[in-house]
Amino acid sequence: MFLINITNSFNKTGIKYALVGGHAVAIHGAIRGTMDVDLILKWEISNLEKAEKDLNNLGLVARLPITAVDVFNFREEYIKNRNLIAWNFYNPIRPSEQVDIIITHNLVDVKTVNVMYQNNKIKVISMKSLIQMKKESGREQDLLDIEALEKLL
Repeated sequence: MFLINITNSFNKTGIKYALVGGHAVAIHGAIRGTMDVDLILKWEISNLEKAEKDLNNLGLVARLPITAVDVFNFREEYIKNRNLIAWNFYNPIRPSEQVDIIITHNLVDVKTVNVMYQNNKIKVISMKSLIQMKKESGREQDLLDIEALEKLL
């Protein structure tokens, strides 16, 4: 499974991450279908570089011609002036395999939990932090996710 391959690789390499987005919603117990894997990272250059290398080793490439160094150095520019919220990676052989590294958030600003999912350890954003993150986004799907998650509290 794609999600397990990503998180196992990140765990092995020591990348500081948390799963967010639709997979996190589902792991917390709300019914939610999604294909892409959304992650936030601890915002430090070495962590971004390790993530880029791991994703490349798994056959994924950045959709935009930018590197970890670019994303780190020009993060505010990308967010404010280019409306970029995620650094996307995809598999050119299996385009449905996609990872979005959310650049608008930093792992150190959220609470996380370690969960066992299909016999694998995954670091997931806490439900409360996930709800807050989705409130900030305000997209229609995020509002539906908030409603589903709040019912579980």
